[in-house]
Amino acid sequence: MILADNLVKIYKTKDIEVLALQGLDLTVSRGEVMAIIGNSGSGKSTFLNMVGGLDRPSAGKLFVDGKNLFTMMDKDLVNYKRSTVGFVWQNNARNLLPYLTALENVMTPMYFTSESKRKQRALELLDMVGLSHRKHNKLTQLSGGEQQRVAIAIALANNPKLLLADEPTGSVDRRTANYILDVFRNLNKEMNLTIVIVTHDTTLSKMVHRVVAIKDGRTSSERIIKEKYAIDLDNTEINWGEEVKEDTHEEYSVIDRVGRLQIPRELLDTLNLEHNKVKVEAEDDKIIITKP
Repeated sequence: MILADNLVKIYKTKDIEVLALQGLDLTVSRGEVMAIIGNSGSGKSTFLNMVGGLDRPSAGKLFVDGKNLFTMMDKDLVNYKRSTVGFVWQNNARNLLPYLTALENVMTPMYFTSESKRKQRALELLDMVGLSHRKHNKLTQLSGGEQQRVAIAIALANNPKLLLADEPTGSVDRRTANYILDVFRNLNKEMNLTIVIVTHDTTLSKMVHRVVAIKDGRTSSERIIKEKYAIDLDNTEINWGEEVKEDTHEEYSVIDRVGRLQIPRELLDTLNLEHNKVKVEAEDDKIIITKP
């Protein structure tokens, strides 16, 4: 569904250039639910914006659903945003119009369809996210979690193949966050929807099959869920935040095309390096990094 190859994004102002992505390599399979994590400024939201067609790459390659976003004309980009991707923001003020009901909010993206079809589709979507009983409520009458579920319904109004969620559980409590992730997983199963979630939520990242860490504008590591936990993902009885204390994923460092590897800072610190040089040696089937 997504192929990013040596992706670069540079933001320029009059006085400064900021390198937000520095050769990012990342693939996302069709029908996958995966999370992207990273510190503020790591480039994860920049990547999401480019996949969503909200920003243009500076260099490299970016294909989504077979479409080349790097060479896409403005007219084609509008069609892409209208038919391929749905977006859920962390800030509900960007998702919802406060003076409309939940039903009217979901109907709004379908403005050029007949009213009867819009209403029928909006009711179906609200039912999918478990909010058909709140269809006539306005923003102020909905909790944060309910607002986020309406936002998910809005993002699905154009029948997208790819759903992008930027910190979807950032402003809700743990129970609501779990419910929102259950909604995502059900949509993934029922619609074969590919879902990419940017998150700081460690509990949420335990509950997806793959977690990609972006550091300094590059993919630094991938974490793949252990088999025994993959089997338990659909078990709603498990409290992933409290009961599952051990690491649910195997972590792998990512080597880029020229052989570069980001070594976690906590591992480097154990060497007490006085400068930026290390010895690298091969020993049997291992590569050993030592202090000179």
